[in-house]
Amino acid sequence: MTSTHLLEAIADADLVPRTGQVRRILPTFVEADGPWAARGAICTIETRPTVTTIGSALAEVVGVSPGSVVLAPFETGVATFPGARVTALPQEDLAPVGAAFLGRVVDAFGRPIDGAGPVRATARAALGGRASPTLDRISSPAVLETGVRAIDGLLTLARGQRVGVFAASGVGKTSLMGQLARQVEADCCVICLVGERGREVEALWSSGLSNEAKARTVLVAATSDEAAAMRVRAGDYALALAEHWRSRGRHVLLLLDSVTRLAMAMREMGLAAGEPPTVRAYTPGVFAAIPRLVERCGALRGGGAISAVMTVLSETDEIDDPICEMMKSLLDGHIILARRLAEQGHFPAIDVPRSISRLSARLLEEPQRKLADRALALLSTYEHSRTMIETGVYVRGGSPQIDAAIEAQSGLTEFLRQRPDEHIPQAAAFQKLSGLLGGGA
Repeated sequence: MTSTHLLEAIADADLVPRTGQVRRILPTFVEADGPWAARGAICTIETRPTVTTIGSALAEVVGVSPGSVVLAPFETGVATFPGARVTALPQEDLAPVGAAFLGRVVDAFGRPIDGAGPVRATARAALGGRASPTLDRISSPAVLETGVRAIDGLLTLARGQRVGVFAASGVGKTSLMGQLARQVEADCCVICLVGERGREVEALWSSGLSNEAKARTVLVAATSDEAAAMRVRAGDYALALAEHWRSRGRHVLLLLDSVTRLAMAMREMGLAAGEPPTVRAYTPGVFAAIPRLVERCGALRGGGAISAVMTVLSETDEIDDPICEMMKSLLDGHIILARRLAEQGHFPAIDVPRSISRLSARLLEEPQRKLADRALALLSTYEHSRTMIETGVYVRGGSPQIDAAIEAQSGLTEFLRQRPDEHIPQAAAFQKLSGLLGGGA
């Protein structure tokens, strides 16, 4: 070690413990008069010793003001008390990463929750990641085959693309995510469930994934009953795992369910820290953090890619709340699920005319692109004319375009239907589409 490095190490060393005392306790956060620490730092809060705890709880610094520090505990119902000691941890907040996590279910700290013993991680990475240079973020020319005919044929995705699955509750988002986890070819898969029910986490891992899929997958879970700080950390930790493998040239599939619940947890922490509420009470920090999360995904010029599929839970079936609108502007495409289709037993319930892949055109060859464009035009025409057609107002022969859409509707509807356990190669999807549309003529 050179003298310069030695001096830097001494300067960075935390030789004197930084402490403070609790002075206010609220249901979701704790206020103390110290320690001196930056936002995002991890501290321990002294608690009353019990049978199940050792007398301290971890918390994240979410707000700093003169003479005051606001902390968000990672556990709910922390049994602290006024005057309890708050101590800043000396080390940087690094997350355990590496191949040891494949085939495991862990919490937001990388601690196993699958009952299969400890995870012996050999590497650690910065939780917040490090932004890649702007011009190193590329659009990959490689197709990301999902095995879902509606996506591969009409909404073709690229490796490293960031796409959202938008829907209100109960229309099949989780089922579609499980199908993608099983069928998308990737070196590694990171599934992050934020704010989900514990039953859904267990069902996805136990029966939603094949043994082959589990072997290349790590599931990070922070359920709805966990503290907001834990739910936010789960998103950051999942990205840290994905970035670790991408930096080694791997193709990583990241499935995040859901961005909306992650934003809600960020809102809870922001309000606790004193941020002003804006539209729908979301704090400014939410609208600053989500774009950074999206930009951490994607393909890099030097190799490696994170293909991200993020679900967005809309407040209504109109898909027009603030988080939905923000995500549409940030992502490289959006797949909208329709309740009307789900109620008809149509899976996947993708509303193709309202969905888009911004990279689709450059990924397809000319014959494939013509087929996709014609199918989309027919589906869109039928949707715009649906009321007239179904009420009997429209009479055949009034419009060649509407007549063609009516003729093709039955075949295209069958094309868009698929069983959750059915894997259809892209070539087979276009072969069927060509048969339906007569080669795209």
